[in-house]
Amino acid sequence: MAEAGRIVAAHPGIARSAVYGTSYEGRDLIVVKISDNVAVDEDEPEVLFTHHQHAREHLTVEMALHLLHLLTEGYGRDERITGLVDGHEIWIMPDLNPDGGEYDLAGGSRRGWRKNRQPAPGSSAVGTDLNRNWPYRWGCCGGSSGSPAAQTYRGPVSESAPEVRAVADWVRGRVVDGVQQIRAHIDWHSYGEMIMWPYGHTRADTAPGLTRDDRAAYAALGRSMAAVNGYTPRQAGDRYVMDGTLGDWMWGTFKIFSYTFEMYPARGAPGFYPPGRRIAAQTARNREAVLRFLEYSGCVYRIIGRAARYCGAGEGPAAAPGRRPAPA
Repeated sequence: MAEAGRIVAAHPGIARSAVYGTSYEGRDLIVVKISDNVAVDEDEPEVLFTHHQHAREHLTVEMALHLLHLLTEGYGRDERITGLVDGHEIWIMPDLNPDGGEYDLAGGSRRGWRKNRQPAPGSSAVGTDLNRNWPYRWGCCGGSSGSPAAQTYRGPVSESAPEVRAVADWVRGRVVDGVQQIRAHIDWHSYGEMIMWPYGHTRADTAPGLTRDDRAAYAALGRSMAAVNGYTPRQAGDRYVMDGTLGDWMWGTFKIFSYTFEMYPARGAPGFYPPGRRIAAQTARNREAVLRFLEYSGCVYRIIGRAARYCGAGEGPAAAPGRRPAPA
């Protein structure tokens, strides 16, 4: 929180932060916007990065800080970054699960905690797996647990976790004049060194709401990004079935191209707790993948040569014209 505040204060012309909700234990949930006219809601493609749904995945928060530094410090110095910031509204949510993260490291220990810190109703168990609590195909397909003690407990109902509800309400708030402004999204996790895309609730390559062209565009950009960071590209359900996930909700509800990045390591040690000396290399490893993602985010179908069919004359579906006051 302090570092994000310093970055915003150092770059007030292109960075702005806001509180979009609070965690179960009352911690602020913040979003940082980066854009050239940061105080104005412009007619530009919007991109969202979310981090730290799972408490023990602290490297994802470091990735958020890396992105904040990259995009603000590169602006005006790096022509490519400057163009991307000028042409997009970029939103970064650096910590979706602050309660779980604080608990995981409380007292200097490493608890391996995954969930939030919300008590389960009717049970002595604590915590909901935020990435099984989203309201699309929630609990549908054996990809989550109904047991409050389980690591993948999906909660009693979808959006029961206040952290999930806050993000979901914020995303719904980006529908302007009936059009969802967010075009593309990355949800950061660790570990496994993978780039995944929907659907997670089925092993099928295509399913209702996910056509051959959709899947082809997802796969082409996923493979392109994986080619530069060394991750393995795959459809999420090919790893294992998971339901109620953020990626499935983003695509299934709003047709936002949503990727999940599983960060370092590929497997085994050091697991969820890499030593500090490896942070810089493992966050910088994603620089080119993120920039490539931003370049295609306005119309991901462009990577398979189908922009004219799906995105019209522009880079993406037509957004509401004009400028509006930026949302809180």
